[in-house]
Amino acid sequence: MCPAERLAYRSHPESGMLSITGCDSETLATAVARLAREMVRGQLIRDGWSLLHASAFSRKDRVMLAFGGKGSGKTTIALTLTRAGEWELLANDRVFVRAEDDRVRIVPWPLAAAVGLGLLEALGWYDIVRERLLACEALHPTQDARVTDALLQGRRNPLWDGGKELKAQIWPVQFTEWFGVGLAQEGDAAALLFPQVDAAADQPCLAQSARILSDDDFMAKAEDRYPDIFQLVRAPIGGYDSSRARAAAHLQALPHHGLILTHGVEVNAELLDTLLKP
Repeated sequence: MCPAERLAYRSHPESGMLSITGCDSETLATAVARLAREMVRGQLIRDGWSLLHASAFSRKDRVMLAFGGKGSGKTTIALTLTRAGEWELLANDRVFVRAEDDRVRIVPWPLAAAVGLGLLEALGWYDIVRERLLACEALHPTQDARVTDALLQGRRNPLWDGGKELKAQIWPVQFTEWFGVGLAQEGDAAALLFPQVDAAADQPCLAQSARILSDDDFMAKAEDRYPDIFQLVRAPIGGYDSSRARAAAHLQALPHHGLILTHGVEVNAELLDTLLKP
């Protein structure tokens, strides 16, 4: 039982059946979608895929993976390039990877993208989002109500709750329908990017070194946001060690680029476009 959400679950693990009952249609739909997604995740992990903590964008099936913690610039890099039209957004924050022969295939993990109000403004998307909300369209239901209120009122400064930035939660399809960003379905990993954002920097530049992939990049520690209490996933948290090791070995052999980014979208785009030319 989840009294706060007014939801009830009844699981039959032996048959794989799960019934969910609720009082609010949106809350119920969100719960169903979330658990269905977990079942898909489990199937992919059992098929040898691993979940990787990275943003991804592609051009002609060449996928660039951007790594880092919160505020490092993963989302900034992906959206900066995809807004220009030559690159397509594959995923924000998480992707599935699997080593196959001499390549690593990348497919997206379905997830709303968290985009801060400042980044929306820098990308030129703030007014588009506000107009859509005023026309009674909606962002992802998990978005904090304070973000929705700020957008409706036209407040553009970043919102914070303690040390956590509150962000707009954008459905993947909205990147295409609202902003004209293309969405990629899959591709092969071509390079790894390790950005950092330095608000005091005048110009973006290459960093001296790029760090090595860690277990934190694969979702071994962070993947248990929704514990498998209904036995739907039927796979270990973080996937299988052998699958992760094969994918990591292939990824480590690809070019690594450390980057220092500024808050200037256009100058960041110029550096990235030069760096990532085929």
